[in-house]
Amino acid sequence: MSQKNKLSLQLDVSDFLPANQDEKQSLVVMRESVSFWRDGIRRFKKNKIAMTSLFIIIIVLLFAFVLPYFYPYSYEQQIRGSENLAPMQYSQQELELKAAGEKVFPHILGTDSLGRDTMVRLMYGSRISLLVGIVASFLVLLIGSLYGTIAAYFGGKVDLIMMRIVDIIYTVPDILIIILLMVTLKYPLKDLAAKYEAFSWIETIGVGLICIFIVFSLLYWVGMARIVRSQILTIKEMEYVTAARAMGANSARIIRKHLLTNAMGTLIVMTTLQIPSAIFTESFLSFIGIGVSAPMPSLGSMTAQAIDGIHSYPYRLLAPALMISLIIFSFNLLGDGLRDAFDPKLKN
Repeated sequence: MSQKNKLSLQLDVSDFLPANQDEKQSLVVMRESVSFWRDGIRRFKKNKIAMTSLFIIIIVLLFAFVLPYFYPYSYEQQIRGSENLAPMQYSQQELELKAAGEKVFPHILGTDSLGRDTMVRLMYGSRISLLVGIVASFLVLLIGSLYGTIAAYFGGKVDLIMMRIVDIIYTVPDILIIILLMVTLKYPLKDLAAKYEAFSWIETIGVGLICIFIVFSLLYWVGMARIVRSQILTIKEMEYVTAARAMGANSARIIRKHLLTNAMGTLIVMTTLQIPSAIFTESFLSFIGIGVSAPMPSLGSMTAQAIDGIHSYPYRLLAPALMISLIIFSFNLLGDGLRDAFDPKLKN
């Protein structure tokens, strides 16, 4: 049988026969219907860098919140005769105990000038920094996203007045407010903790840390509000928002289902970037002595103490500096991964 010339204009009748059922099924491209969050999680799992950063953050959380309960030393414990020990070094008293057959746990990162174990203080310092970062970022997210969304959605005079309030708050010096709050609230909060057992946690946390949370709630959300507002101004002009209005959806449903959902990528990235910013703020305040109250350690106060003796004990600066860098770097990479996974505009 002669082969058909490919350049020939002669038609083949078999090309026009109806397709059978198998051929029809091979042309159907079906994709499983998945929810917004399920699809985002699937995309996030494919990002190896983001998954690695999440794993590092989990390890740091376990290090800060779980490991201290199994560590033989406490952050405020002062061991006489164990001052200024180098990493893995024993004091003379501890060497005698070891010689007598007793078990002595080593000081993995050494001790400070008061004989306190540096490792356990690093654990508690990381805990304080993470608590400040996560709680402060949640407050900034909650206040800033709602404020910016309401201003952008209603627009007009509402937007004008709300944004002028933001401009005024931008001019308020945050460090001055923290100092004023600490001076004003120090004794009232201590009296409250002394009178009522339910507020005894104030003594544990410290007035300085409470003032940091208050300042973040009052001042630091304005940046989030501005960015969310700019996103919502663009999103609210989309066709699906107009269709939702035409179908009778109320403002609360439109904001919740359409505006905030499609701004999720921006919200997640800004929140994860706010965490290291809050950690930096707490570290700076503790560094200058107006942050977390002693003897509770923080990465900032540990850095300040390490700088005082940097010429004699330079290794003391390494641990808090590396921990701050690791936490900030991991949260930044995590934020980028979450943005790539949950931003609807980046979906294929």
